[in-house]
Amino acid sequence: MHNPQLNKHGELQHLLSIDGLPKSIVNHILDTASSFVSIGDRELKKVPLMRGKSVFNLFFENSTRTRTTFEIASKRLSADVINLNIAASSASKGESLLDTIDNLAAMHADMFVVRHATSGAPHLIAKHLNDTKQHHVHVVNAGDGRHSHPTQGLLDMYTIRHYKKDFSNLTVAIIGDVLHSRVARSDIHALTTLGVPEVRVIGPRTLLPGGLEQMGVRVFNNMNEGLKGVDVIIMLRLQNERMNGALLPSAQEYFKNYGLTPERLALAKPDAIVMHPGPMNRGVEIDSAVADGPQSVILSQVTFGIAVRMAVMSIVAGTSGE
Repeated sequence: MHNPQLNKHGELQHLLSIDGLPKSIVNHILDTASSFVSIGDRELKKVPLMRGKSVFNLFFENSTRTRTTFEIASKRLSADVINLNIAASSASKGESLLDTIDNLAAMHADMFVVRHATSGAPHLIAKHLNDTKQHHVHVVNAGDGRHSHPTQGLLDMYTIRHYKKDFSNLTVAIIGDVLHSRVARSDIHALTTLGVPEVRVIGPRTLLPGGLEQMGVRVFNNMNEGLKGVDVIIMLRLQNERMNGALLPSAQEYFKNYGLTPERLALAKPDAIVMHPGPMNRGVEIDSAVADGPQSVILSQVTFGIAVRMAVMSIVAGTSGE
């Protein structure tokens, strides 16, 4: 079965999901990102790798951090960036997604960065571009529904590698609303691809999807048990906007059982790092003392996110679709 993300030479043509990506490509992205991290410290924060290329940011769903970091990453690569306000575009007048894509491709777009509330929308766009022989246009998934958020997964891996150097001896815990989290899915695929020996998922039964064990993770419903001896803690946001019905008694009750407090953090290894994809709900998933504490690497994740997105875009833009 051909992976729709790769061209016939096995190079990354689109980034749609971490699921199915070869370990070599994941490592290539992380290694490439390493070379971009220091650009943020320069006086002139630019490299000419995508000069003359047009990147269209298509955010059909709200985002601050992801959209901003993609925009900064594009500009640091010297690309021309077009931010489409979808709410005010033809899509709001009933134009279909693929008609919108065809019209933008006719404007000589080179890359679409797509955030969409529907799972699979970026895959649909990539398939359409391939089917209509528009091989020069690349698609990067910036988050689709509950399905995938590959650049967040990659920047999380970059952050872990930065602080822990190696994936082969780690125990990583992903905590909270896994049911609604595309980040959790991308992180699990990335961690297992990179050979992390133990991935744990911790949360209430109502917020954990079925089939997690088949993805190669250990499931815990008790926070204190699940945190024992872990090296990396990835907290997830409670996604109230995606919840139907009463999956939780209350935010206070959730914090009591699953909030990351200094006392709970002490159950992990002394040098454990704490991560969060943001935006954080302080006092719901995470105590401010932990979020702002010495073990938190949450702001580093944001910084590394720019370099990782630069790496993804420069690698994808450098491939031919043929």
